[in-house]
Amino acid sequence: MSANLKYLSLGILVFQTTSLVLTMRYSRTLKEEGPRYLSSTAVVIAELLKILACVLLVYKDNQCNLQTLNRVLHDEILNKPMETLKLAIPSGIYTLQNNLLYVALSNLDAATYQVTYQLKILTTALFSVSMLSKKLGVYQWLSLVILMTGVAFVQWPSDSQGTAAKEHSAGSQFVGLIAVLIACFSSGFAGVYFEKILKETKQSVWIRNIQLGFFGSIFGLMGVYIYDGEQLSKNGFFQGYNKLTWIVVVLQALGGLVIAAVIKYADNILKGFATSLSIILSTLISYFWLQDFVPTSVFFFGAVLVIAATFLYGYDPKPAGNPIKA
Repeated sequence: MSANLKYLSLGILVFQTTSLVLTMRYSRTLKEEGPRYLSSTAVVIAELLKILACVLLVYKDNQCNLQTLNRVLHDEILNKPMETLKLAIPSGIYTLQNNLLYVALSNLDAATYQVTYQLKILTTALFSVSMLSKKLGVYQWLSLVILMTGVAFVQWPSDSQGTAAKEHSAGSQFVGLIAVLIACFSSGFAGVYFEKILKETKQSVWIRNIQLGFFGSIFGLMGVYIYDGEQLSKNGFFQGYNKLTWIVVVLQALGGLVIAAVIKYADNILKGFATSLSIILSTLISYFWLQDFVPTSVFFFGAVLVIAATFLYGYDPKPAGNPIKA
């Protein structure tokens, strides 16, 4: 049963990661009449859906009893204001990151985005060393060097990429790259900060996600009115929403829950396999379906290095000799 859950969670992760990137990219480049949907509002709706999903999971964990659910939420959230406030920092950073992903995919093709975004492995590792005092092995340090080299090759300019992206100027490509890099740093810091909080307390990951979603919704609404207030007053909160937009919102809301399931049931090597498969699928679909990407030999070499680095980082060498069984 555990093996089935392991591969099921990984399969869902591959589907969620690949489909989110591709549908988000398609929704931001699709030419339609009328105003385009505001990415800032999509981030807010995704946070609200995540809260709803986590409340249902807590409800299920408490034998589907409404009184017990109410007591748990009251005791764990309202009666522990300082514990809840700790989530404000990573929540604000995650909200920024989610908005940056829309910016990145509005300016970069799905394949380039997917490979470059793996730099979050590097930032997460560096923040883990500095904030959690984790020690990295030789294989992990080597994988980080390979990762940086691979991303550098992927971002290497080429003539064929220029012809494939006629609609994008060099400036927009640069904006997309900067957005991904900031998202990688924010993802690394927020992820390690969140891990530190989880280790210091005994609250369930679903309760913590409710707290994250609560602050994320507040920060997200602030962003909506600060950056898109004028458009909001003209065309409303749900301007430009269609079926594709709602698919993107639901997939983004599922992201954190899927990762939590993978952390619970799978290991790093299988997670690396899922990430690699997602990169390959994104590249193929971006080329054959979206037709906004022409792969080059330099890109393929860089992508192979990134995939290899992902596996190597999760590699846990067996200790030499025969271990003594307890």
